[in-house]
Amino acid sequence: MSLFGKIFGGGGKGGKGPSPQEAIQKLRETEEMLTKKQEFLEKKIDQELQIAKKNGTKNKRAALQALKRKKRYEKQLAQIDGTLSTIEFQREALENANTNTEVLKNMGFAAKAMKSAHENMDIDKVDDLMQDITEQQELAQEISDAISKPVGFGEEFDE
Repeated sequence: MSLFGKIFGGGGKGGKGPSPQEAIQKLRETEEMLTKKQEFLEKKIDQELQIAKKNGTKNKRAALQALKRKKRYEKQLAQIDGTLSTIEFQREALENANTNTEVLKNMGFAAKAMKSAHENMDIDKVDDLMQDITEQQELAQEISDAISKPVGFGEEFDE
């Protein structure tokens, strides 16, 4: 593999890329490293500003050099800010893709379970069963009505 391929991740594990979890972990590590570098540069900027203030009137050449270094550090810091934003965006997109993949897997699993649950059912069997239930409920109501009628009183007299 060429040096270019090694640096930019070409070739490698038989053509198969990293898993989303591995990529997310690498992006988090890179974010952490860049955040530390940001903090370091911010301290260096503050130090150079202090040097420039301290030498402001006494040693203008030293103050100017400190301001130039400060400017260079600020440029590096701006580049890191942009890179960090890009990495955060990419990590969030990967996390969302990973979530979507898991949701899709679970939906497929649920669909298979539902299909399995309905495997021994068909609409004709369900209709027949519901009709039997309705008939039995009507019969139970008729029996209940017959049992609840008073016996012997008022039945003898016709109007």
